[in-house]
Amino acid sequence: MAGSYRRVTLPNKQGLELAGILEEAGKCKGEEEVCILCHGFRSSKDSSTLSSLSKALVEAGMSTFRFDFQGNGESQGEFAYGNYWREVEDLRAVIEYWKAQGRRVETIIGHSKGGNCVLLYASKYHDVPNIVNISGRFSLDAGVMTRLGGQEGLQKLEKDGFLDIKDGAGNVEYRVTKESLEDRLSTDMNAACLAIPKKCHVLTIHGAKDEVVPVEDAYKFSQKISTHSLSILDNANHNYRSHQRDLAQCVLDFVKDG
Repeated sequence: MAGSYRRVTLPNKQGLELAGILEEAGKCKGEEEVCILCHGFRSSKDSSTLSSLSKALVEAGMSTFRFDFQGNGESQGEFAYGNYWREVEDLRAVIEYWKAQGRRVETIIGHSKGGNCVLLYASKYHDVPNIVNISGRFSLDAGVMTRLGGQEGLQKLEKDGFLDIKDGAGNVEYRVTKESLEDRLSTDMNAACLAIPKKCHVLTIHGAKDEVVPVEDAYKFSQKISTHSLSILDNANHNYRSHQRDLAQCVLDFVKDG
């Protein structure tokens, strides 16, 4: 049935249950193919960006599966800062699951940190031909000091081995450990971009008014990935709040061309 919606849970390689939502496009291309959508940092499958994009893809005839990485949303596990390559393995588990169900996975899409995940995946596994990086960060050392609260926060992290990040009301949102910080800082997007094979087609979409990840990062991806297309959306912010339709059209044009 067109537009059918089903919750699916599947295990990752650690035995943790990953929660996701399958939206079927119905009879046509979407009956066999399923497009995988990956969320960003401290987000979930239910983010407005992914939900809106999924709806547009389904309406265009492509089934989608959006899921929560371990420790996020409804999936099992503990949230951890960093975790880039572990999330790649979560994505691997999702792709292998759907292939075992007789479905084709020809496009993976990630927003923000999810954009990093799909690019890292493409650098390690060469079985998905179309990669869409939406607002991913090229320089993973950037933004760290702001998130840690400056030099004072970094010193506390060095002293105690961890740092609790709190919201405006003083409630702990998550913990950064030395290990998790090193995980982020040692994740080399430059090397990953160079390792993506030419048979893999990559689209980077970025908002010109992105307030979280500088638009300059998009140009760096374009310089490093050999088979790369770039689309900068004027006036769009990090979550494409007023540009959901433009975002969806960019993705649809890329997928159709692929």
